[in-house]
Amino acid sequence: MRESYITHRDGKPVDNYEMTCEKWRKTYLGMDQEELIRRFQLEHDEQASYIVYYNEKYRIDRKNGMITLVDDPEKRISFNTLMSIYNLFYYSKPQAKVRGEFVPFRQVKRAAPFDPAFKRMVINLLAETFSGRSGLLEKACLALNGRPIRQGDVGYEIRAFDCVPVTVVFWDGDEEFSAQANILFDADITDFIHEETVCCIGSDLVRRLSEEAGLGQVDHLLGGDIVIESR
Repeated sequence: MRESYITHRDGKPVDNYEMTCEKWRKTYLGMDQEELIRRFQLEHDEQASYIVYYNEKYRIDRKNGMITLVDDPEKRISFNTLMSIYNLFYYSKPQAKVRGEFVPFRQVKRAAPFDPAFKRMVINLLAETFSGRSGLLEKACLALNGRPIRQGDVGYEIRAFDCVPVTVVFWDGDEEFSAQANILFDADITDFIHEETVCCIGSDLVRRLSEEAGLGQVDHLLGGDIVIESR
C-alpha cells in the first residue's frame, strides 16, 4: 500500500497536485484524530478512520494519513475528493451546524469570485450531461440516497458528507430551450469547509451522478478534470 501521494520522474515530483495532496496528508497527521473521530462520529479502528463521501466509504490511515477507497484500495483518488476530505477535517468549526437554507454557489460566503469558473466547469457540465436524460439523473440521485424535493423537473437533496447536504435541481430542455441545472449548498457550508473546496464538492457531485447513471468514463487521476464520454 502506498504511503505517499508523490510519484517521481527523473528524481522530481510529477506535478503540483501531488505536492498539494502530500502537504495535506502531512497536515492530517498533525491533527487531533481522536477529536475528529468524536466530532464527526467516525467509524474507526486502531489502524484507520472511515468516512462516507457521496455514498462511497473512504479509509484514512491513522499512521500515514493516506486516503483510499474501501471497495477498491488500489484506485487512485481524485484531487477533488482528497481535498474535500482533508479540508473538512481541517476547516470545520467545532460548533458548526447545518442551517437548512440552500443557496446557489455565488451566495456561498466568499465564493463569488469563483462563480464564473464553477458555472463553466460544473453547472454547465451537469446540464449538458443529463440533457434528455432526466430519468437517468433521477436514478443516479436515488443511488446516492437522495431525498426528492419539489424543485425543477428533477430535484434531490443529497449528502456529500453526513454534515454537508447539497441540492441538485435540473430542468430538461426542449426544442426551444437547452437544459438547465443548479447545485445549491447550505448557507453555512463554509463553517465546515473552505469556500474554494466547495467547488470540489460540486465537481465530485457531477462525477458521482455520472458514474451512477452509467453515462461514461470519469477520470480519477490526481488532479484530473472530469471527463465524461457519452455512450
